[in-house]
Amino acid sequence: MTVTELGRQLRSRQISCAELIEQTLADIRKRDTFHSLITVTGEAALADARERDRELAAGQDRGPFHGIPIAYKDLFYTKGVRTTGGSLLFKDFIPSRDAEVVKRLHTAGAISIGKSNLHEIAFGITSKNPHYGFVLNPRDPKRIPGGSSGGSAALIAANFLPMALGSDTGGSIRIPASYCGITGLKPTYGRVSRDGVLPLAYSLDHVGPLGTSIEDCALAMNAMAGPGVEFNLPARAELKGIRVGVPKNFFFDRIQEEVAAAVRKSIAEMERLGAAILEIEIPDLAEANAAARIVQLSETASVYAGYTDPKMFGADVWALLEQGRMILGHEYVHAQRVRTLFRREFDALWRKIDILAAPTTPITAPLLDQDTVKIGAIEENARIASTRLVRSINFLGEPALSLPCGNDTSGMPIGLQLIGAPFSEPNLLQIAKTLMRA
Repeated sequence: MTVTELGRQLRSRQISCAELIEQTLADIRKRDTFHSLITVTGEAALADARERDRELAAGQDRGPFHGIPIAYKDLFYTKGVRTTGGSLLFKDFIPSRDAEVVKRLHTAGAISIGKSNLHEIAFGITSKNPHYGFVLNPRDPKRIPGGSSGGSAALIAANFLPMALGSDTGGSIRIPASYCGITGLKPTYGRVSRDGVLPLAYSLDHVGPLGTSIEDCALAMNAMAGPGVEFNLPARAELKGIRVGVPKNFFFDRIQEEVAAAVRKSIAEMERLGAAILEIEIPDLAEANAAARIVQLSETASVYAGYTDPKMFGADVWALLEQGRMILGHEYVHAQRVRTLFRREFDALWRKIDILAAPTTPITAPLLDQDTVKIGAIEENARIASTRLVRSINFLGEPALSLPCGNDTSGMPIGLQLIGAPFSEPNLLQIAKTLMRA
């Protein structure tokens, strides 16, 4: 169920907040074979739920999230509750304060049932965590859920929760959203506070929601981003006047045929709704990806410079940290100069179009033990393939939304990625909501 549907039941007294939390926890105990959670905070959640019931009885309604169960990716500081980062380094770390977004969602009435599993230190796309268990994809447990926000996505795809928080440094919200068939929003860089969130790469980290629906993500943005902007706009009757850019290069160059077909079908639907479809040449995002990778490796190596014991890390994460330590200072500075040039090019692009429509990932979810994927006649590393269409958007800082747009022949979800100009999330969400309603 969505946030709105659950809220309707709570306000009509079909169910109490305490009953909803009890049912959610019982369902997780019974069905969660996906290793989606690292820490469950059942007692605290029930105490919060009883307080939310008392508030409703007294006529106090905190808004759409009043009494709604959610979870936080285990990077977010939660006062008195351990925050592991999916790592051995922080296995006993208990913050003395909440992250800013945790405080805001608590004020909005949301009830945390725990901390979700993730790829170790959020540095990977499989969510195969060697310390807290491999997260499995509820759509097919033989496949990865994507990462690094795999546990948050699994909780939603398994219908345990309507919304959970994730972070996105190189696609870590949008990849799991695509692979699990849910909605995920990476907001504009700086739109949502990262205060109290364990960092990975300071200039690439974004905080955002994963949800059952576009509206769930919009309501979460209303709660997290602060007053002054309404993110949950009603769906439009049509898309007349909206200029949709469809890239001639890069995004459709090397993707599975079923992914391309599903995305192009969604673009055709936008045209049917009145949108102007403009095929455009975009800047060379392969170059942006290369520069973004240098920035991420360098910044992450800086964050973890004081941790030198390889036994404290999974092999894949340690190898990436070692790569980051080898990058020279002038390479990092040059990558940031490249970023400025791309930023200017995309600022010019937004004067021609309103949104860019493309695949989220060029493939559907790989199998757990699948290190490479075949796209046509070309074999590619699964991690590189998964991040290829999303990494550059973190580099640019633009808002990007992944929403389901179909399934492949094996039944695995396909993600449509809608990208907008900086701080255009309300428009992006409204267009997506209009498309999904159609």
